[in-house]
Amino acid sequence: MLVLASTSRYRRELLSRLQLDFSVAAPDVDETPLPGESPSQTALRLALAKAEAVAKAYPAALVIGADQVAECDGLRLDKPGTHERAAAQLSMLSGHRAVFHTAIVLLHAPSRRLHTRLVPVTVSFRTFGAGEIESYLRKEQPYDCAGSAKSEGLGIALIASMDCPDPTALIGLPLIALVSMLEAEGVRVV
Repeated sequence: MLVLASTSRYRRELLSRLQLDFSVAAPDVDETPLPGESPSQTALRLALAKAEAVAKAYPAALVIGADQVAECDGLRLDKPGTHERAAAQLSMLSGHRAVFHTAIVLLHAPSRRLHTRLVPVTVSFRTFGAGEIESYLRKEQPYDCAGSAKSEGLGIALIASMDCPDPTALIGLPLIALVSMLEAEGVRVV
């Protein structure tokens, strides 16, 4: 049994690309960063915590945990939640580079065997003004997306370039890494 420890519709949509049967379970995890914790450490810790939380309810499953923490100029970029916060994030990103630290964990609950991977994505943003930000936010409403720019949607128009080993990592679930983890657990995707 394969279980995705996430309520993210983006992660669910990505995992469905692999055409595997899976269940979805909400991990009840406090996502507050710990003092002194780097964005990549936060992402890895939370991905593991999500997988472990769901594994308690599914002790015979393979559990997928994932998390993403973005940073720009040393500042964390959380999910904005509001139009105002999204506009502020995008204003900060204009003409700058951000790193999206995407962590993925596959936990074989019966044996506690663990596979982890951190897939960083460096995104360079075009320079854009307040008018473009407002237009984008009205059309896309990316308030549930770290950094406020959805690369899988209209947010691609705000991006100058990306440097990443796995384009699905930016959306929140690195499928290339996941396929190799699943295969290590005997799950063939194709």
